[in-house]
Amino acid sequence: MDVTLGMLWLPILVSAVVVHIASFLVWMVFPHHRSDWAKLPDEDAFAAEVNRQGPRMPGQYSIPHATSGADWKTEAFQEKMKRGPVGFVIFQPSGPPQMGKSLILHFVHCIVIGVFAGYLGTLALDAGAHYGKVFQVVGTAAILGWGGALPVQANWFGHSWSSTIKSLFDAVFYGLLTAGVFGWLWP
Repeated sequence: MDVTLGMLWLPILVSAVVVHIASFLVWMVFPHHRSDWAKLPDEDAFAAEVNRQGPRMPGQYSIPHATSGADWKTEAFQEKMKRGPVGFVIFQPSGPPQMGKSLILHFVHCIVIGVFAGYLGTLALDAGAHYGKVFQVVGTAAILGWGGALPVQANWFGHSWSSTIKSLFDAVFYGLLTAGVFGWLWP
């Protein structure tokens, strides 16, 4: 019997809850991500200069900034690249973090990964499939969903490889949790 995505609503929701709780533990209880972000040498002076320059709106900024491929080729831009600093800065809205909104969006992300991992499972597995096979197929999709783009952030946008590798371990953990739930609740 073919399995439809509609038949997987329970493993999708349960895996989303399990991963949501696990990610809370990973980020709030376990210590391995505490060193992912460094303090600027003079944070107050940096903040004052940013405020003076005006990027008060949230967004992503690059330094130096080129608006086109032609800009990259100019001697002035190449000199800025050599002189530095070279990097990317992300600003969020001022004020306390909006934890409610972020938690809801994270839970939606957990559901989306469960939907796609489950969808792949419906293409490869029939009803009554063995736990191990469900674990293998859905787990592979979930690990790719959680971690597939992380190396891009390190390779192209300067995220540290140590933080990326830790996040890849998290992705495997979340993927295995998703696989376990789907294997347990597979129709």
